[in-house]
Amino acid sequence: MRWNEAMDVLVMSVIVGYLLGSVPVAVLLARGHGFDPRAVGDRNPGFWNVKEQLGWRAAVPVFAGDTLKGVLAALAALVVSGGHTTAAGAVTGDSVLPVYLAVAAAMAGHAWPVFAGFRGGRSILTFAGGVAVICPPGFALAVAVLVAVALAARSFAVGARVAVFGVPVLQLLFLPAELVAGTGALMCLIGLRFGQAALSGRRE
Repeated sequence: MRWNEAMDVLVMSVIVGYLLGSVPVAVLLARGHGFDPRAVGDRNPGFWNVKEQLGWRAAVPVFAGDTLKGVLAALAALVVSGGHTTAAGAVTGDSVLPVYLAVAAAMAGHAWPVFAGFRGGRSILTFAGGVAVICPPGFALAVAVLVAVALAARSFAVGARVAVFGVPVLQLLFLPAELVAGTGALMCLIGLRFGQAALSGRRE
């Protein structure tokens, strides 16, 4: 891929990723029920807070929508970069940087959405959706870990935490260490958003 083409792909991946991430699924759904998730509960406009307010069934579209943002951003970048994947389906070659940047942009869009006053969520589900495209077998193993731990601990939240933190370790089975480090960098965005939320809570 020539330099100009590569830059076009990167810019397109970032823009599409950010705009997809900025779609405020939780805010839109909650608005239909007469409230703003940023003003109730833990004030996080994401699945968990909506679930606490409305129940599991009503919150499923938020779960699906926030995950789909990461999936679509990564797939769009994968397509425009030539669709380079390994035999196991993990991204490789010229597709690596566009896909990782698209997922990072989608996570940033979810955390600081242009369509919702830059007041967004923690980006965990958007991260998970991106990982599903970055390394499908690693994602599948993470889901298996989530289910196993959730059943053993009788807590979906515990299973989800273990699965998310285990993603880089599981990816080592299918990706080189430098790409796993890229996944770690994506997780740092989640940490940054949690830190920002904690500081905001103290100021309030």
